[in-house]
Amino acid sequence: MKPAPFAYERPRDLDSALSMLAASNGSAKIIAGGQSLGPMLNLRLVQPELIIDISGLAELKRAEVSGDELVLGALVTHADIEDGRTADVTRGAMRAVAANIAYRAVRNRGTIGGSLSHADPAADWISALAALGARVTLRSLAGARSMVVEAFVVGALESALHIGEIVEAVHVPARSASAHWGYAKSCRKTGEFADAIGAILVDPTVASARVVIGAIDTAPIVLTDAAELFGGRIAADYKQRFDVRAADAVLASAGIDDAAQRHIHVSVLKRAVLEAAA
Repeated sequence: MKPAPFAYERPRDLDSALSMLAASNGSAKIIAGGQSLGPMLNLRLVQPELIIDISGLAELKRAEVSGDELVLGALVTHADIEDGRTADVTRGAMRAVAANIAYRAVRNRGTIGGSLSHADPAADWISALAALGARVTLRSLAGARSMVVEAFVVGALESALHIGEIVEAVHVPARSASAHWGYAKSCRKTGEFADAIGAILVDPTVASARVVIGAIDTAPIVLTDAAELFGGRIAADYKQRFDVRAADAVLASAGIDDAAQRHIHVSVLKRAVLEAAA
């Protein structure tokens, strides 16, 4: 199947792109790497009147450390992160996540902003960035606004983007020297979208833990204070304290009724905990 007919524009700068997007009144789609939008166009799951190609916008390709955070423009690719062409304030966490996204051809073209905008619950960046405590900047002709990643993804393939708005940048806080990171996923075969994702950023020194359970049918489950999964407190022995029954209860309360599916998610989350403690 081929896409339905559409007009195509390649704006010279961000303001031009935003003007085109605003004028379209919701009938346009942004394309950058095209790794998600391309297949959707071919299957006619989306039929925009206009495609706005932002892949040449230098304003969205910045990658810089600002204060205690890394600022990545929306057009930074997975391969840019994997290959170390961007700074990494997460002490290897983001680089490892990027290296295991789909296939190299996808990583060469796919962008971090595009992945977030698509809001697929099984995509790696949604869960990983939520666990890392990242936030996004959204831009429109009216200005900019910022929100944490877990507030940005509101459902399966549903984000908080307003009409006329795009993801401009991702802000990732530096990972402290005492914080441990674990990330695991289950895929039927390498390169496919995950059936389950578990991510944890835990710092026993300050007794904190952020836990994300992703690749469910809606927005990921984000526990910004995950002490309930570790017997009520975060300590150096968090690996031994991880409570699979508490994790199962969290999934059940989120509406995952299938016990087998909950078991897969809990097992993947346990792998992430073990990786963090290794």
